[in-house]
Amino acid sequence: MVNDDSPVTRRSYLKGTAGAAVTASLAGCAFGGGGGSDDTLTIAGTVPETGAFSSLGQDLRRGYELGQARMNEQLDRDVELLLQDDESDAQTLRQNLQQMTSNNDVNMIWGSFSSLLVTAGSAYAENQNLPFLGIAFAYEEPHRNDNYEWTYAPFPKSRDVARSTLGTLELIPESERPSRVGIWEPNSGWGREQAEYWETRLGEAGYDIVLRETFEIGSQDFSTLISQSQSADVEVLLSNPTPGGGITAVNQMQSNNWSPDMLKFVRGADPSAWWSALGDAGAYALMCPGWVPGLTGNGNQQLRETYTSEYETEGQYMPVNVGGSYNLTQVALQAVQAAGSIEAEAIRDALRSETFQTVIGEFGFEDNGLPAEGELTAPTGQWWDGAQRLAYPNTGSERALEFRYPIPPWSER
Repeated sequence: MVNDDSPVTRRSYLKGTAGAAVTASLAGCAFGGGGGSDDTLTIAGTVPETGAFSSLGQDLRRGYELGQARMNEQLDRDVELLLQDDESDAQTLRQNLQQMTSNNDVNMIWGSFSSLLVTAGSAYAENQNLPFLGIAFAYEEPHRNDNYEWTYAPFPKSRDVARSTLGTLELIPESERPSRVGIWEPNSGWGREQAEYWETRLGEAGYDIVLRETFEIGSQDFSTLISQSQSADVEVLLSNPTPGGGITAVNQMQSNNWSPDMLKFVRGADPSAWWSALGDAGAYALMCPGWVPGLTGNGNQQLRETYTSEYETEGQYMPVNVGGSYNLTQVALQAVQAAGSIEAEAIRDALRSETFQTVIGEFGFEDNGLPAEGELTAPTGQWWDGAQRLAYPNTGSERALEFRYPIPPWSER
């Protein structure tokens, strides 16, 4: 595995002159240099800077921009990144992509946030025969049903999330391990798919699925689900709500003086807004955002250093979606290097055939764009002291933490 955890200054990273000797050994060089052409590689994408997912837009943009700088440094051609605000709206996203591809010779498209927006971008790219990379997109069914030829997701999928959930539970000593699992299922395709994976994977491992109830996305009232979970003596609560829904649910758990021993809200607990809204009430919550501070190797140290330098933040823990979107750019870089071309079919063939080393691990893709089964370990993070830190798998990093279990009652927090 390639490891580029060596110090790099902002100047060397952004300018690519003095830093070239350093970065020559880094992850992106695993496939050699670029195609040696002066042609510009043009990438189009959108991020949700306004609307329902706006709390994540800045993090996605920063990860993409850091990746673009890295690509400009390592490819023997200019890399142009066109990013527009999709307003968290699929129709706006399509209009933006239409405008960008009509006015520019676009070679590749990068996705936005959430299955709703990512699948909209993917559908457009498939229609245009352009390579598409998307994260924050765990939903597997479109890969199998929509005959994807151009879409690739360097991101943990529903089956990976379920496997990671089991791995996290196995961190608990067997004598203290909970057995009663409740699933709150959003009324969406991904909600159903993720619930099925959780029920099957944990059921096969001997856990009792004592509750599985559906709720409307956008719901502001979780009191019935809380009451049902309390009656069923749910110890482990799993769901994949929207960020706003997850925050509302925890506030109502506190109001109703109930909480499970373990809470995992995939996507709901992803944004920094989780802690801003909940403070200590949001502690102990688990999430599965694709990347978490505490992962090591394949450029993690360099990413942290350049992010801190570029954005002059004092926080020790980088927002999770910066790492996730930067991981996407590492795949794009390595695919173009392997293709030796910016032609769409050559990049697509590289995506199908190569193995990629990124800040989330080492993996290849299936022909339908899913990360190859079993190759990608979905990192599970936990909120603690205002930061998201790696709880599973164990990497030994000082930015990881020992999994905090169980969640104490509200009266003891």
